[in-house]
Amino acid sequence: MMEQYKDIQYSLKSSRRKTASIYIERDGAVSVLVPENLSKRQIQELIESKRKWIYRNLAEWKDLNAARVRREYVNGEGFLYLGRTYRLKLVASQDNPLMLKDGYFCLRTNGGTAPDPDTAFKEFYRQKGKKRIGERVEHYRKRMGVEPKSVRIIDLKNRWASCSVGGNINFHWKCMMAPPTVLDYIIVHELAHLLYPNHTTAFWNQVDKVMPDYMERKEWLRINGAGMDL
Repeated sequence: MMEQYKDIQYSLKSSRRKTASIYIERDGAVSVLVPENLSKRQIQELIESKRKWIYRNLAEWKDLNAARVRREYVNGEGFLYLGRTYRLKLVASQDNPLMLKDGYFCLRTNGGTAPDPDTAFKEFYRQKGKKRIGERVEHYRKRMGVEPKSVRIIDLKNRWASCSVGGNINFHWKCMMAPPTVLDYIIVHELAHLLYPNHTTAFWNQVDKVMPDYMERKEWLRINGAGMDL
């Protein structure tokens, strides 16, 4: 549900959470998450108190996204996979629409053009993500003593990952573009939400206990996340 307060447009979501939070999403949208019993006036007071923070972070988002890469499906274009850039090679025939082979992303074409390159890349990341993310979730869930109900690789629009109240964890297929260390941070972050739903001090202490250098990984994602796209 989209709302407007003065010059700030934001999406509002209320739930059985105990605290209110404001986020700048990956697409630059402002999201406000509040407890169900918070009144409209209280929500506006919250936004007013965070006005400078919102402006500062939106300005930062614009700076980081000014150099967003616009990729084309042509020979030699670079595409990310686990933090490395692989050049694209258009090929006449191969078993799968897209394969990582001999240091290249090989994209099958039909008469010189790929019929649906977006779908081919997204499916590649999803399939690789099922295995890689599944293995890393298993590794960290044992260390953290948590048990997610399900793990899925989907399109999350403006978030890297999400954790539902019921314990379902979703990861954006774009996560597979990140370096392994950053991918691990995203995984630990979501697993920690199984213990602490909100970004409280206890939540960050839990992340720090598992990953003492999480701030470096988080910062890499903040600065480089805009380039993780097709």
